[in-house]
Amino acid sequence: MGRSHVESYVRTRAGGHTVGLYRGSWATAYGRRMFAAYASRTDRDQPLSGLELGERPAPGDRPGWTTVDVRAASLNHHDLWSLRGVGLAEDKLPMILGCDAAGVDADGNEVVLHSVIGQTGHGVGPDEPRSILTERYQGTFAEQVSVPAWNVLPKPAGLSFEEAACLPTAWLTAYRMLFTNAGVRPGDSVLVQGAGGGVATAAIVLGKAAGLKVFATSREEAKRKRALELGAVEAVESGARLPQRVDAVIETVGAATWSHSIKSLKPGGTVVISGATSGDAPSKAELTRIFFLELKIVGSTMGSKDELEDLLSFCEATGVRPVIDEVLPLDRAREGFERMETGGQFGKIVLTV
Repeated sequence: MGRSHVESYVRTRAGGHTVGLYRGSWATAYGRRMFAAYASRTDRDQPLSGLELGERPAPGDRPGWTTVDVRAASLNHHDLWSLRGVGLAEDKLPMILGCDAAGVDADGNEVVLHSVIGQTGHGVGPDEPRSILTERYQGTFAEQVSVPAWNVLPKPAGLSFEEAACLPTAWLTAYRMLFTNAGVRPGDSVLVQGAGGGVATAAIVLGKAAGLKVFATSREEAKRKRALELGAVEAVESGARLPQRVDAVIETVGAATWSHSIKSLKPGGTVVISGATSGDAPSKAELTRIFFLELKIVGSTMGSKDELEDLLSFCEATGVRPVIDEVLPLDRAREGFERMETGGQFGKIVLTV
C-alpha cells in the first residue's frame, strides 16, 4: 500500500454491524476495507439504481503503481454514463466510480491524478489500449485509489484539493478543445454551448483568461447570467442567433445544438466536439454548409499529461480557479449524482473524503 501496515485501518464487523476501527498487522492479514461510491450494476434508463455506497476492498500493491489517499474527487457525466453501462462492461462490476482526484501520496506529497491509464504504457503492458479510470480500473470515489506512478503530478500549493480535483477531466478536456484542437488565439471568438456543464464552464473561464471573445448559450436565464459573470461577452438562449459568427464552437451537448453550432461558424471555422449529452444523431447534419464553407469538425477526448501540467501552471499563473457548484462529503454522493442527472448544477460537484 506504500505505507507501513501499522498505519492501516480496517473496519471490523460483527453480525453486520461496524464495531470499531483497528490498526496494525491484523488489518494487513485480513484485508483492508474502505468506504466508496460504486456501481454494483448498470441500467441504461435508471442509472442511479445501480449506485451503491458502502465498503469495498482497499487497493493492494502493484509494481509501478502508487496508492493515493483521496482528499477530494469531482463528478463527471462519465460517471453517469458508466452507471448506464457505457464503457463499463458487466465483468468489471462492481466498479468504484470517479475519474478525478487530488490527494496525498505515500510519501506525503500533495498530488493530482491524470485519469488516462495506458497512455504511454507506464504501469501497464505496452499493448494495453488507452482507458479512463473506471473503465478498467477502480476509481476515485473512495478513501484511496491506486494508479500508475506516472499518472501522478504535484498539486500546486495555490490550489485547494477541491479545486485541483476538478481539473483532470472536464477542465483538461476544455483546455485541449480550446488551445490544441480549436487552435484559437487571443482575440478570436468562441461559442460555448450549454453553459453550466463542467466542460462548458471551464471553456468560458479559460477562454476569458486567454483573451478570447466568448459567447455562451443556455436554456436557463440563471445560467446565462452566471456565464456573463464568468466572462462571456454575451449569453443567449439555446439556438438564438449570435451577434456575429465565431472562429470556433465548443460542443458538448450534441444533437440538440448541432445545427446551431454549424450555423454559428465563420467560413473555415472549427467545431470541436467532446460529448453528446443530448444524443449523437442530430436531425440535420448540415453537410452542405460544412463543405461549402469549408468548416472543420474535430473530435476531442480528455488531454495528455503534459496538457494537464500546462493547465495546472496556467491556473497557478493567472489565478484562474475551477467553478465549483457544490461540495459534499463522500457519504452524500447520491445527492451529487441526482443533481448532475437533472442538470441543475453550474460548475463542478466535488466529493470530499
